[in-house]
Amino acid sequence: MTALLVFADSIRSPEMRHEVPLPVPDPFLYLERDGKRTVVASAFELQRIGEAAPDIEALAPEAYGLDDLLRDGMSRDEAELECYVRLLQERGVSDVSVPPTFPLELADHLRTNGIDVRADRALFADRRRRKNAQEIEGLRRAQRACEAALDVARDMLRRARPNGVLTLDGEPLTSERLKLEIERVFSEHGAVGDEFIVAHGPQTAIGHELGSGALKPGEPIVFDLFPRDRATGIYSDMTRTYVVGEVSDELREYHRLCKEALDRTTAATKPGANGRDLMQMACDLFHEHGHMTQLHKEPGEVLDSGFFHGLGHGVGLEVHEPPALSRSGDDLVAGDVITLEPGLYRAGYGGVRLEDILLVTDDGAEVITQYPYDLEA
Repeated sequence: MTALLVFADSIRSPEMRHEVPLPVPDPFLYLERDGKRTVVASAFELQRIGEAAPDIEALAPEAYGLDDLLRDGMSRDEAELECYVRLLQERGVSDVSVPPTFPLELADHLRTNGIDVRADRALFADRRRRKNAQEIEGLRRAQRACEAALDVARDMLRRARPNGVLTLDGEPLTSERLKLEIERVFSEHGAVGDEFIVAHGPQTAIGHELGSGALKPGEPIVFDLFPRDRATGIYSDMTRTYVVGEVSDELREYHRLCKEALDRTTAATKPGANGRDLMQMACDLFHEHGHMTQLHKEPGEVLDSGFFHGLGHGVGLEVHEPPALSRSGDDLVAGDVITLEPGLYRAGYGGVRLEDILLVTDDGAEVITQYPYDLEA
């Protein structure tokens, strides 16, 4: 039977964090075969791994001759590669399935020693699709951090005063000031947000533009927040759009259509629903009202206005992961966590995006996001 093999740290690798549920900063080896799980890691980590996952056999590379290999003149890196080969040979493993990010150096060394290595993206993605109870609790904490941070940001918007730009306490209210407060609230709620979006004006029509500079009255302000729960490594993801001051008819119409698209696709989310079909629902609505979409454009055309991105994506140990809800789509399964994020934009002007996060249940979906959709801050 083909074994599963991962070599990575568990901070940057979602595949490793899924199998070993604690942050380990240095790369180590994870092997799974016939239900038996083994790691080879530094002595620094063995006790922690054993406590976090008691069913995992945690070994140091010394168990496979590391000391002798170093004494014979091998570098540490070469010696550890040899220890991993010895583990697989001892266990009778001749072929392994690995994630697509598996290190080429280790793959080459295993192949040189007669072990077949095959990347299997779908296998590892499928293992993470159905979220367990611990991961769902991490998701709820991360989402509550989103909502608390947005409460603070909205309070800042409400207290701001127009003076060419928005000012707060005598100083321009900028994306950077808002981000500092959002980061503080994330941390208070046990979450981490390295990057997120506080964009305004024309910036809001530039995809993942993170946002910068002083905010102005009457322009759209998009908050797209995706912090990670410290305890589990699980992300949340939500978006709201606000205007301080007079709201244009164009932005109000964008907002109305995005909310309608969100409502329709939320109601249709359930096990067996296909992500491409949900995308079609949103695109058809927008196209009926004169907006170009990914599903109505000409082949080869690159959109900068209208609905130019996918409807949503899976969320978990990565902020973007399967299932797909775009021009390609996966059938949803109970336990999936997804976002729905319809948006409408005009290049050079700005746009509106609304995003909720949902847990697919046995007979529908639970909307994890619990936050109003007001356009006025």
